[in-house]
Amino acid sequence: MQIHTTIASLRQAIASGSGTLGLVPTMGALHEGHLSLVRAARSQCGRVVASLFVNPTQFGPNEDFSRYPRTFERDCQLFEQAGVDLLFAPQPEEMYPHGPADPNRTFVEVPGISERLDGHFRPGHLRAVASVVAKLFHIVSPDFAYFGQKDAAQVATIRAMVRDLNFPLHVMVCPTVRDPDGLALSSRNRYLTTEQRTQALALSRALALISTAVSEGIHEVPTLVANLTSAIRSSPGLRFEYAEIVDPDTLEPIANLKRGALVAVAAYLGNTRLIDNMVLPPMQPIAVQTTAQEVSA
Repeated sequence: MQIHTTIASLRQAIASGSGTLGLVPTMGALHEGHLSLVRAARSQCGRVVASLFVNPTQFGPNEDFSRYPRTFERDCQLFEQAGVDLLFAPQPEEMYPHGPADPNRTFVEVPGISERLDGHFRPGHLRAVASVVAKLFHIVSPDFAYFGQKDAAQVATIRAMVRDLNFPLHVMVCPTVRDPDGLALSSRNRYLTTEQRTQALALSRALALISTAVSEGIHEVPTLVANLTSAIRSSPGLRFEYAEIVDPDTLEPIANLKRGALVAVAAYLGNTRLIDNMVLPPMQPIAVQTTAQEVSA
């Protein structure tokens, strides 16, 4: 695996090779969720580029940028074992020559979507995500880019950006990877104490509760949202942030489940913010049985 810290050297390495190119953007602190993206890229592409960049612009002023886990040596080993060919690991000054706080820096913004779900509670976060991902797309020029379903608001933002700006690539969204007990994998899970780790399971249990309710025929969105909110608010240790059922593409609230839905939740455990979600498939219409007499009439 080649490691590149500058845009120029990465571009030169990409230009010297050939074959379908897959990109896996990450902020490091790798877990099995990241590695599942690498393996998906490896199975579909001739060459795999991963990025490892803790992007300062997508952290709010009171968030965890300074303490975000940085495990570079371990990450490099895991990337290489999973099949990455080229690793792009720039410093902030390489990505932001005039500094990440430069007020005149160009941004990419997806109006509407970037202010919903995580974008509502973390102002500017999804704009920063769209901007850095657009830079990576421009630098790497991948054929495919791989993202995890757990970051559903990011996925919706990036899909819209790719569509609206005509990026010549395919956005591939891979399933959320979970621990055996159901907790969605996250680099921030390492912040949790043993007790908080147990309490965090309330998020996946709340989603399972909604999945069961839908399978039993409860399709009224207000009822489902109320049940979802109640399940999280009543869970010990959790500080509720949001529980919503929305269109997975626009992140707008929906009135029914006919076309499918994204069920998304967020809460804090101490100072650690956790998110989780699931995608409900489109609801099949209920077959109406008719009697022979009704047909003949």
